[in-house]
Amino acid sequence: GNPLLSSLRGFTPTPPLTGTCRHGAAWRHARCTIDNRVTRVAWLNRSTILYAGNDKWCLDPRVVLLSNTQTQYSIEIQNVDVYDEGPYTCSVQTDNHPKTSRVHLIVQVSPKIVEISSDISINEGNNISLTCIATGRPEPTVTWRHISPKAVGFVSEDEYLEIQGITREQSGDYECSASNDVAAPVVRRVKVTVNYPPYISEAKGTGVPVGQKGTLQCEASAVPSAEFQWYKDDKRLVEGKKGVKVENRPFLSKLIFFNVSEHDYGNYTCVASNKLGHTNASITLFEVKTTALTPWKGPGAVSEVNNGTSRRAGCIWLLPLLVLHLLLKF
Repeated sequence: GNPLLSSLRGFTPTPPLTGTCRHGAAWRHARCTIDNRVTRVAWLNRSTILYAGNDKWCLDPRVVLLSNTQTQYSIEIQNVDVYDEGPYTCSVQTDNHPKTSRVHLIVQVSPKIVEISSDISINEGNNISLTCIATGRPEPTVTWRHISPKAVGFVSEDEYLEIQGITREQSGDYECSASNDVAAPVVRRVKVTVNYPPYISEAKGTGVPVGQKGTLQCEASAVPSAEFQWYKDDKRLVEGKKGVKVENRPFLSKLIFFNVSEHDYGNYTCVASNKLGHTNASITLFEVKTTALTPWKGPGAVSEVNNGTSRRAGCIWLLPLLVLHLLLKF
């Protein structure tokens, strides 16, 4: 029943133009050129009238009239949303017949990661599946990358990352990136912890003189961190034993002897264990003989006394040789 809508029926619009606007921005490209023959003007979104002349017909406060002059009729949509996407028609009524021009609004949306896997802890050898779901317009490209000095390039160019038989070297952070060139890529990370049983990487024997301080070290790699125990002749050494101390760190255990006696020498067993298993290594504490406090020095040895004392000692040593030389000469 509206006379303006009635005047538009039965007319085919001109081929639409395309306008692009980023989500949240203001779209000002809804404009059409008019002349003095125009008697009526209106902007429509699909079949809904937005403006008829200077009169606003829609209730949306974001839609405002920019200009209504003899040469241009334009509107603006502020804070554009994806629901604003679609065709917009400028209709003009002249004395002869109505004319329309159309523009199709495409709303671009920055990428957003809406779903991503939580941090995961898994035993070595099992399979994992990581998910990263992103939205945006155009549809964003999703990639996975392993944050590791040994990793090269992407591990997956898809929303899903599948790892079969994961190894300890594949533990660490995995980065999901979503990009569509509308804005900077969005990045999120998932921490993957790979559990494995202990592996003793270093356990060396050491020699210590009687009465000196000695230390045996046992280094083990494990996730979760290994717990250490020390044994001698199948007897566990406990903290607090007189003259012996056990120091444990996440990957290292030390057995410290403050005053080594003959009784302390022998083979010791270091046992490293966690919930996935255990391993052990034998370490020997052996005796070494102490050297003389003033060892003999061969030719060319540097004297450790000061320069004045050294020169005087040299003169006293040369005096008998000089007397002997003079007696033989005469």
